[in-house]
Amino acid sequence: MTLQKTVLAAIITIAACSLIIHWALPAVAWSVKHTNAEQARAMRDDAKAASAFESIVPVLRHPRCMNCHSGGDFPRQGDDLHRHTMNIRRGLNGEGVSGLRCSTCHQDHNLVGEHMPPGAANWHLPSAREPMIWERLSDRQLCELFKDPARNGHRTVDGIVRHMNTPLVLWGWHPGEGRTPIPMPENEFLTEVQEWATYGAACPGETGSSQATGTAHQFQTQ
Repeated sequence: MTLQKTVLAAIITIAACSLIIHWALPAVAWSVKHTNAEQARAMRDDAKAASAFESIVPVLRHPRCMNCHSGGDFPRQGDDLHRHTMNIRRGLNGEGVSGLRCSTCHQDHNLVGEHMPPGAANWHLPSAREPMIWERLSDRQLCELFKDPARNGHRTVDGIVRHMNTPLVLWGWHPGEGRTPIPMPENEFLTEVQEWATYGAACPGETGSSQATGTAHQFQTQ
């Protein structure tokens, strides 16, 4: 009889704990979400966010970035952004087309030698569905592109920050022999990207601040 009472008490205790967890977890989740939202509002500073974004624009306009983010269904090469040789195409998934895949020449590292094929993990172009082209966009338009999941690879702002920390992006500071690396220090760039997100990811010209809206940049197609 004592054993039965013990088992019954254990069952009642487990059931009670289950009910408490069932009802308490949503409340805890709401509280955490509410706290995070309050913290985000407290941290928001549109002027600082816009300024941080402006500071990374020269990196985004650099040939190491623009060679993959210019118009057309093909990548570019060199500091003059000339069209990639061998008639390379973007392909549906940004990995080239049958017979001329990016991986045919590009590995997960730079090949040794001047102007030899560069490489990094997951080497590819943005997909044809979301080409992430910012040639001729103003700074504000570029910033808005970064925040639009329909055009940025279905990324949140935090997702953009994580993307900027990937080997593919950071390759721009280590492009291999014969290529000009991005001049802005890598750690400074990543810090500014994080500050843009932390302070609310406002874009240049969105607020009444004195941030410049930026001008459209055009590149010659060769």
